[in-house]
Amino acid sequence: MNAHWLDAELEGADTTPERRSKFRKKKLLGRRKLDDLTAADPDAGPDGIADDTIRRLIDAGHITEIVAELKSGKEATAYVARGPRGSVLVKLYREMEARSFKNDAVYHEGNVILDERAARAIRNRSQKGLDMLQANWVSAEYAHLWTLWRAGLNVPEPLVGPNVKACAETVPAVLMRLIGTEDKVAPRLSEARLTPIEAQSAWQQSVQGLADLLRLGYAHGDYSTYNLLWWENTVIIIDFPQLTTRQNPNFQDLLRRDAQSLATSFRKHGVQTDGEVTLREVQRLARGKGPEPRIVLP
Repeated sequence: MNAHWLDAELEGADTTPERRSKFRKKKLLGRRKLDDLTAADPDAGPDGIADDTIRRLIDAGHITEIVAELKSGKEATAYVARGPRGSVLVKLYREMEARSFKNDAVYHEGNVILDERAARAIRNRSQKGLDMLQANWVSAEYAHLWTLWRAGLNVPEPLVGPNVKACAETVPAVLMRLIGTEDKVAPRLSEARLTPIEAQSAWQQSVQGLADLLRLGYAHGDYSTYNLLWWENTVIIIDFPQLTTRQNPNFQDLLRRDAQSLATSFRKHGVQTDGEVTLREVQRLARGKGPEPRIVLP
C-alpha cells in the first residue's frame, strides 16, 4: 500500500511548492491492523479521540473495518477502511489546537459568522471556538466535495452527506472514496513517472480542472502537482480546506498563485510555461462549457 500522495494533505497543506522542497521526507509509518481502534475499552488505543471517532463511524454504519493506517501528519491521520460501498479513505483531523494550519485567515476573509458569540469564541480561540472551527472545517470540506462532485469535476466522491446533520456526525473525520486500490493508492502527480504524452495530457487536465473550479467561483488556494492525483490516466483534484470563493478579497491573488504553482510544479514533467500564460488559459477555458454534472441518487 502506497501512501505518498497523502503527504501533501497531511503534512504540507499550508506550504507553497517552493517551501515544500525544503521538507525532509519522513519514512512512512509501518502498516498495521488497527484492532485497538475498535476495542471496547476507550483507553485501549493509542489515541482516545481516534478510537472514539472510529467506533462512532462503525456504529453509524459508515465503515465496517479499518484496514490500515496510511499516514499520520501534522494536520490529520489517514486510514484505509472498508465500508458498505467499498474502499474508504478516512481523514481524521487532529484537535484544532494541535494542528499547524493556523495561517488560514487569507483563505476565509469575506466569510460571515452571523452569531456574534460564535464569532467571538472563534476569534478568541476558546475551547468552544476551537470545537466550532473543527466542525466548520469538516462541514466545509464535505460541502466543497459535494459541490464539485455533483458539478462533474474529478474529485474524490464524498461518502457522507450532503445533509449537513449527517456530515456533522462524523466530525472530526471526513470520509471519501479511496482513489486507487487498497494495495496501490493513486500517486500524486508530483511523484508519478509520466511519458511525454502522459505529461501533456496531465497538464491539459490540470489546467482544465483549475478552470472548472474558477467557473464555479472557486480558487483552490494550493493548486499544484502536490494536490493532484494520477490514476488510470486521469487527474484527480484533492485537498480542499483552503478552497475560497469570489467573496474573498484575496480571490484574484490566490487564483494567480494557483496558476503559478501549477506551472512551476509541472516543470519536472517537461512542461515549460509560466504562471501568467497559465492564468490566461485558465480564464479562457473558464468561459467555456463545464463537465457534465453527475446525477446523485438519493
